[in-house]
Amino acid sequence: MMTSNTHSFRRALFDLLSSMRFAISLLTLLAIASIIGTVLKQNEPYVNYRVEFGDFWFSIFEPLGLFDVYHSIWFLLILAFLVCSTCLCIWRHFPGVIREIRGYREKASANSLRLMSHHHEINQALEQPTVTQHLTEYGYRYRLRADGDATLIAAKKGSWQRLGYLFTHAAIVVICIGGLMDGNLPLKVMEMLDIKTAETRDVPQSQIPAMSRLASNNLSFRGNVNLSEGSSASVVFLNSGNGYFVQELPFILKLNKFHIEHYSTGMPKLFASDIDVLDMKGNVIQSGTIKVNHPLIVDGVAIYQASFGDGGSGLEFVQWDLLSNTKSNLAAKSQTKLPLTSGQAKYSLEIGDLRPFNIETLDKTATTGDTSAVAVSPLQTALATAQSVHGDRNVRNLGPTIQFKVRDDRGQALEYQNYMQPFVENDSSYFITGMRREVHAPFAFTRIPLDQDMQLDAFMRFRSTILNANLHADIAKRTAAKALKAGGVSADGEAQFAEITEGVLFQFSQGGFPAIERFLEKKVPQAERQVVAQTYLKVLQSAAIDAMELAQTQAGLPVTPTDNMQYRFLMDSLVATSSLFDYGSPAILQLTGFNEVKSSGFQLTRSPGKNVVYLGSLLLIIGIFCMFYIRENRLWIRISPHSTLIAMSSNRKTDDLNREFAAHIEHLAPNQQQAPL
Repeated sequence: MMTSNTHSFRRALFDLLSSMRFAISLLTLLAIASIIGTVLKQNEPYVNYRVEFGDFWFSIFEPLGLFDVYHSIWFLLILAFLVCSTCLCIWRHFPGVIREIRGYREKASANSLRLMSHHHEINQALEQPTVTQHLTEYGYRYRLRADGDATLIAAKKGSWQRLGYLFTHAAIVVICIGGLMDGNLPLKVMEMLDIKTAETRDVPQSQIPAMSRLASNNLSFRGNVNLSEGSSASVVFLNSGNGYFVQELPFILKLNKFHIEHYSTGMPKLFASDIDVLDMKGNVIQSGTIKVNHPLIVDGVAIYQASFGDGGSGLEFVQWDLLSNTKSNLAAKSQTKLPLTSGQAKYSLEIGDLRPFNIETLDKTATTGDTSAVAVSPLQTALATAQSVHGDRNVRNLGPTIQFKVRDDRGQALEYQNYMQPFVENDSSYFITGMRREVHAPFAFTRIPLDQDMQLDAFMRFRSTILNANLHADIAKRTAAKALKAGGVSADGEAQFAEITEGVLFQFSQGGFPAIERFLEKKVPQAERQVVAQTYLKVLQSAAIDAMELAQTQAGLPVTPTDNMQYRFLMDSLVATSSLFDYGSPAILQLTGFNEVKSSGFQLTRSPGKNVVYLGSLLLIIGIFCMFYIRENRLWIRISPHSTLIAMSSNRKTDDLNREFAAHIEHLAPNQQQAPL
């Protein structure tokens, strides 16, 4: 009984795995997985997915392996089951297909022939040589069999049509095997057995342990490496979940020169890399130039041009300490970290990539609404409106930029983006610096006005003076004296006006325009607040003029006449000074020069399954051609002493079948009436 049950189970399992329904179910799952793998960007660092989807969806997608669908264990298992199912299906039907190809069905009876939809019987015995000659002319192969006093001629052509079934099924097997080869199934097995483990630490590749390194004879891989001009690498990095593997290469890749061409707008037009491929002894094996979609193949490894970027450029900064208002020169290198000190506070400066070109769409502000990135209150809006610039949307190359992070001793970081080239608007020049607190948040930009020498010196002198509480009384006294001289106040009100001016300067020094607004909300009734705000604004504008004059005098420089350009400079300086209270960084870094070092991003792949997939695709094309473009026709001619029965069948009943059957009747039995049934 046990043997019978075991045999029944094995038979049922064989029938399931070799069934068409099971194979179609697997193909449906593969199609769904392929859609996911196409829509969702694959094989990115996990931190990118966590930021994009959030912790909730990340916790669902990550266990399902949706971030690397084509290398996930469940996808590879589906491929393996599909290979198994298709092989069993071929094994199950192969004998029958071969029998059909080789067989002529010469044992067909007269009754079975008469039951065919295409048959014709005449009361005349045809000559056998005439029939066989006719069949040969039409490309039929035939076999004769004596059936009593009758002779049956069984003929066929197009039997290779049935090979289409075998070719298409074999194609599925071959393509899936190619997918398994490129899916690096051995690595997945080693990971499951803890023989190999992805590295998660940010350490030099030379310190990566053997458990996270893959030998150069690894079956397949797809990794990336960035090289600066003149540098070389013998490894690539493979993303794997929350970590990475170090893949050893069978050669050394060296970047000699990186080339890039741009359109007139500054957008990249073409980029290419001149490379040398060296053996482990340093001898050049092969040289060439690779471009996008034009890889170099070496030892079965394809080297693709994938990206480009900064390769560690030399940078020159002017560093303005916002606490002491002093400046110094800073020499640095992109993609490095430096200590940064301001007073007793210590920070870490993490310099990112230099971007020589920045093509951006600018949308200049309209005449209404918020006209400044730092105008966040009615008081600021009133000031910014007076010096806003109007225009239409336009595309402009804003020149080189540098991004960096300033991290405090608690590990909290703010990110900055500074432009080297002055931004010119209505004949005024500005230094542009942006700050953001979150990775995916937009930068909030601050425009700091530049002096006639395109430097920040005049602005920093103004900022140092107007925020210095020890100078507020002197500034207020100067402003009150000018107001008395102009008739704006009386002699009795001069002292009171100076006191009000000093109070406005003090409030501004505590936090810019928001500090004045908070003071007004606390001290001034709602009904009078707008009027008082306008008065404070006028007082601050007047005091700004005297603050600038005092700053120039203390620096031993001539006082600049207050014309329209100078007045605009002062108003811009007030807005910039206010916004710098929320800047976060202890210093402003102004990029003044750089020595660009380009880097090229390469993707190196070993894909032995690619040619296997090509073979499978060829088999699939052949199979489809056989099934759809080859028609299998079978023709029976049964010659009796006094009659002849002609019957024909095909795998597809079409008009071609009707016409060919009529042609056979016309040639073999012209002017012969069909015998009565």
